[in-house]
Amino acid sequence: MIEGVSHITFVVRDLEKSASFLRTLFDAQEVYSSGSQTYSLSREKFFLIGQTWIALMKGDCIEKSYNHVAFKISDTDFDIHLKRIKEYGVEIRTPRPRVAGEGRSIYFYDFDNHLFELHTGTLKQRLERYTAKSGAEMAAV
Repeated sequence: MIEGVSHITFVVRDLEKSASFLRTLFDAQEVYSSGSQTYSLSREKFFLIGQTWIALMKGDCIEKSYNHVAFKISDTDFDIHLKRIKEYGVEIRTPRPRVAGEGRSIYFYDFDNHLFELHTGTLKQRLERYTAKSGAEMAAV
């Protein structure tokens, strides 16, 4: 039986630059660095963002896409996070169109084209909004 997500790994060109990105924008706590050792495919660093294990591995970057990881933030902290991201100077992606009530999001890329999202909503809220919108559309037909 699947218990949940074990960890998320990002392949990055510069471990130190990416470590700074995680620490600054996600308040990530570094819990391991392989240093010059290689136990996996390449040198790596491990972090905790909340209770989520994030691994960085040295390697080649990827092409930009909409594949992303979203972290939950409170709506009251939205502007604080947006300011921090802007000050850090990474590319911010225009958010997709939203249904009112499903939460707000900040999308931004790291230096290796990984897309991250900070989102204020929950799955429950989104399902309630989509269900209400679908019901309203059906009633209009």
